[in-house]
Amino acid sequence: MRIFDPHIHMSSRTTDDYEAMYAAGVRALVEPAFWLGQPRTSVDSFVDYFDALVGWERFRASQFGIAHHCTIALNPKEANDPRCTPVLDLLPRYLAKDGVVAVGEVGFDSMTEEEEKAFSRQLELAREFALPAMVHTPHRDKLAGTRRTLDLVEAAGMEPGMVVVDHLNEVTVDVVDDAGAWMGFSIYPDTKMDPDRMVAILQRRGLDRVLVNSAADWGRSDPLRTRATGEAMLAAGFTEDDVDKVLWRNPVEFFGQSGRLLLDVPEADRGATFAGNSLLRGEQA
Repeated sequence: MRIFDPHIHMSSRTTDDYEAMYAAGVRALVEPAFWLGQPRTSVDSFVDYFDALVGWERFRASQFGIAHHCTIALNPKEANDPRCTPVLDLLPRYLAKDGVVAVGEVGFDSMTEEEEKAFSRQLELAREFALPAMVHTPHRDKLAGTRRTLDLVEAAGMEPGMVVVDHLNEVTVDVVDDAGAWMGFSIYPDTKMDPDRMVAILQRRGLDRVLVNSAADWGRSDPLRTRATGEAMLAAGFTEDDVDKVLWRNPVEFFGQSGRLLLDVPEADRGATFAGNSLLRGEQA
């Protein structure tokens, strides 16, 4: 089983996770720009974070045989903080870089006026750079937020096929399906979706335009929930080719629209360095 996790925050994860993911079949991933869990104090905080996403984290993943890509954006949760919003002027510098395969996560957290302004501006940037957009849907008023999301996507002139609306569930999937956008589902241990509910949606509506991710970060989450979903599909009667379509070919098709996917990873060199730093903590024994 080969797996492309299209949404996981590896900056929050350990090298043990990378090893376990590779053993489970993960060979590629996309890491969306995220918030820190505590307020940022200036735009400079984004500079170091974005540099790490396009540099260090890409190197770290390669040392475990996994192709790392990222998406760049102002996260909707931070769009409400005036100390953070000037980063919108910094985004074009990063949207032109190798390994950046979409604008994201953008969208709504609490559905404020500030979030809507940042969301619309970043959809404009996605069109300007001919990149797909990864859209976060709110945890509260999810259906209303999803419908407003689709309105703004249409108003921005984005092709639905260039947009994945993420964190969907049984309540929101049909409105996104009807709009022709890609549907993203996050499989969590306790919240969002679980493997069996995901299988039920696949049985009802089919496999096209579906992305399944772990969305693992520093919170309670599991980077192997993608593998668990593939196993649940097989147990429910889906074929290995069906699993390959959902867990590999679909994310390749969606993010391939960026023209920047690089899925071949050179053989790992245990002593390799990035900017003078390696994964070794001290001398080799």
